[in-house]
Amino acid sequence: MLLPDCSTLELSRQGAALIITFNRPEVRNALSLATVQELLSVFDAASVNPKIRAIVLRGAGGHFCAGGDIKDMATARANLGKNDSDPFYELNRTFGQLLETAEQLPQVVICMLEGAVMGGGFGLACISDIALTHKNARFALPETGLGIPPAQIAPFVVKRIGLTKARRLALLGEKFSGEESVELGVSHDVYDSTEALEQALAEVIAKVQRCAPGANAVTKKLMLAVDKKPMKELLDGAARDFSAAIQGPEGQEGTMAFVQKRLPAWAETEVE
Repeated sequence: MLLPDCSTLELSRQGAALIITFNRPEVRNALSLATVQELLSVFDAASVNPKIRAIVLRGAGGHFCAGGDIKDMATARANLGKNDSDPFYELNRTFGQLLETAEQLPQVVICMLEGAVMGGGFGLACISDIALTHKNARFALPETGLGIPPAQIAPFVVKRIGLTKARRLALLGEKFSGEESVELGVSHDVYDSTEALEQALAEVIAKVQRCAPGANAVTKKLMLAVDKKPMKELLDGAARDFSAAIQGPEGQEGTMAFVQKRLPAWAETEVE
């Protein structure tokens, strides 16, 4: 499936990965409603593309994402009372849909965190499978200082770092660095330079390509279902998935490659 044309995003490929770059550097890549809708369209197309094994989210101009676009708030206010809908609800809930969709993608989602990682940008960091950060990145949940709750973001922050840490960050609106983001559990690794960050991304993409895409997708789905289903139901389903995988093409190829002491086909294939 072809990827959609975008006006606020740049799309490119790096090996097995689709690189999605937020391209609104003049506003530190704030997420407008148009950007959110474009992201949803790209995710929809990418989720069924077997050539895409990882999805990388990053920002242009040295910033990841500074949160929501204030202009959208003004537009929503102007639309109040024009019909029976609630434009603030719809705007906010659409971003929650984006976070839900991104978290459930079958690919490995990697965030490259530089500069401002705030509000909605912080939320995206919290749904990533792998988060790589520059030491000078600045993270925050600033919403309460603006008189609003981080409504769609907060649940994902709690899942990421736990309730106690999340409450402190949200209720004080504190800023913290890339190094502190690793200590909190938001990011996995921190790097001193842009060059080191880029090298780390290349290494992560290479590691993703050594893992079977189908097995990765099933594993991710299983892990995200923890605490959502009774354990017996979860393990029954996991056993069925294991049986299907080991009898399927990936399981057979992986086993044969191990016996023959070679790389499996998915690791050798050059991704276009």
